[in-house]
Amino acid sequence: MTARYDYSAWDGTQEVGALDPDELLASLTDELLAGGDLDAALRRLLRTGMRTEDGDRVLGLREMLDRLRRRRAELLSQGDPDGRLARVSRALDEVVGAERAAVDALEEEAHRSGDERRADVTAEVAAERRIALDLLPDDVAGKVRELQRYEFVSAEARQRFDELVEELRAEVADTYFRGMADAVRQADPGQLARLRDAFDRLNRMIEQRERGAPLDPSFEEFMAEFGDLFPAAGSLDELLEQLAQRMAAAEAMWRSMSPEQRSELRALAQSLLEDMDLRWQVDRLAYNLERAVPDAGWGQGHRFAGDVPLGLAQATDLAEQAGTIERAEEVLRSASSPAALSEIDLEGLEPLVGEDVARSLERLARLARDLEEAGLVENRGGRTELTPRGVRRLGQHALRDLFSSLRRDQLGDHEATWSGAGHDREETSKPYEHGDPFTLDLGRTVHNAVRRGGSGVPVRLAAEDFEVVQTEALSRAATVLAVDLSMSMPMRDNFVPAKKMAMALHALISTRFPRDFLGIVGFSEVARRIEPEDLPTAMWDYVYGTNLQHALLLARTMLAHEHGTKQIIVVTDGEPTAHIEPDGEVEFNYPPVPETLRRTMAEVVRCTRAGITINVFALDIERTQFPFVEQIARVNGGRTFSTTPDALGGYVLVDFLRHRRAVRAAG
Repeated sequence: MTARYDYSAWDGTQEVGALDPDELLASLTDELLAGGDLDAALRRLLRTGMRTEDGDRVLGLREMLDRLRRRRAELLSQGDPDGRLARVSRALDEVVGAERAAVDALEEEAHRSGDERRADVTAEVAAERRIALDLLPDDVAGKVRELQRYEFVSAEARQRFDELVEELRAEVADTYFRGMADAVRQADPGQLARLRDAFDRLNRMIEQRERGAPLDPSFEEFMAEFGDLFPAAGSLDELLEQLAQRMAAAEAMWRSMSPEQRSELRALAQSLLEDMDLRWQVDRLAYNLERAVPDAGWGQGHRFAGDVPLGLAQATDLAEQAGTIERAEEVLRSASSPAALSEIDLEGLEPLVGEDVARSLERLARLARDLEEAGLVENRGGRTELTPRGVRRLGQHALRDLFSSLRRDQLGDHEATWSGAGHDREETSKPYEHGDPFTLDLGRTVHNAVRRGGSGVPVRLAAEDFEVVQTEALSRAATVLAVDLSMSMPMRDNFVPAKKMAMALHALISTRFPRDFLGIVGFSEVARRIEPEDLPTAMWDYVYGTNLQHALLLARTMLAHEHGTKQIIVVTDGEPTAHIEPDGEVEFNYPPVPETLRRTMAEVVRCTRAGITINVFALDIERTQFPFVEQIARVNGGRTFSTTPDALGGYVLVDFLRHRRAVRAAG
């Protein structure tokens, strides 16, 4: 069967692909090994982002914050609501001017008629109208209120004023309730009564819910009657959030104005709401919404920076968009874990900031969840920590990275699996990987296929079902890796390469040579045993001292009960500067004193007599010389390697595999 793939342009409806958990864990490796804290590594990845293996870029919070700030500034530079008052004032002046001209024309016409009584009556009416116009308040709200009661002489002026009031009513309604402008345009008394009823019932529902009482009406009943006024809401919570964000944006728009402009325009808006008998319900709704949805951005304020005068609804639209971005910024600035990003309204944010930001946010929000669902991490006491599976996978990543960095002629046939005569067939198997010998474990393979596809015949095999038998040479090797954890290691950038090498070596032995023994010792002022599962979080010690004597003693003790060939691999960036006295006290001296060197060499002799080979990997050879390390090789018969942090892992793995082949040949 041939697979068929359809491709189309991204339109926002396709499912956003999650990050591959293995790839994600690999990107955390260096940060985790350096700090020993998975939560801190996740936070750093959140800040910096990452690039996936297929080249897709996931933006980090730093870059996203910068984009959000710039986009918010762009929105607020599109205009200024302060100019709206001047436009309304000019429109009213034009209405009044047209009315005065009509009064003058009416009086002039009556005078020319020759009818003395008509002229006298008209003169009285004209005088009354002029006095009324002269007494109009200076503020816009007062002027609108008085003109609504004024009896116009000019039909044209009356029409222009009515159109202006209708426009202002719609604008005020759209300021507080997006999309409600059409409902109040030329609204008849019945339509206004319906609006009042809708707000009253909505207020009652909020108040009932706050008291814990049953909703009457229910949300479904409310939407059945008033759904045309609130078409985008799918639940009461969604409706309240939409209304709260809009009202909060209106408040932010008012606060953006100068005090004089705000006072006059707000008075005008309240006058128009009062005129429609809606002011009390709107004030009541604002109070209820602020209590029901406190995080809608009620305290936000914006500084508009444009030159183009904006209508109130236009300015509120921009304030709402800027508020959406600002709330996202607050989440990004305070996000201490990927889960915190789920608080952001991606659906509302994407049209404002672009698909790449929204997709990156969604993918980052799923980081911990994807890792947890893959079984790589788990939450323990509020902290994110690696599972045993995660530790193994981290070691496999380290092993893969080190192998991929080596040239083929350095490594030879290190990946060959020895099988056939002279080898034990193990009772273990492993998932097939490219390059493995196809020694199929039929039972496990069929078992995997049945688990995946269910019982019944025929059993259909897929590539992921294959498991191959693991084989191993009859001989066995036992290794202790002794890693310097003194303060000089991180100071010279040697710490992370050493830990990565240790994890890679553990992964190599546990997968390719599962019967081998690997112990790990960390040493600084004193030495301590480190379990493989603790390697990712093991940290360097905040002390001075390189106690190689104690490390060799502990390693020799660990190897005492192991069989097979035995070796100690030492990774250090300096000569011994500490040893343990017979009374158990630690003696530290820099530069090294003869007593430290003598006690360390005595332990080398004991290891040699026990048949343990010591191979030393010396870092920072350019910084200092290692005559004592070379003396270890002469006494023990092991080898000394001078290497750099970048080449350390490759050196150790290559040497171990060569050693392992020598063990096989000797066996």
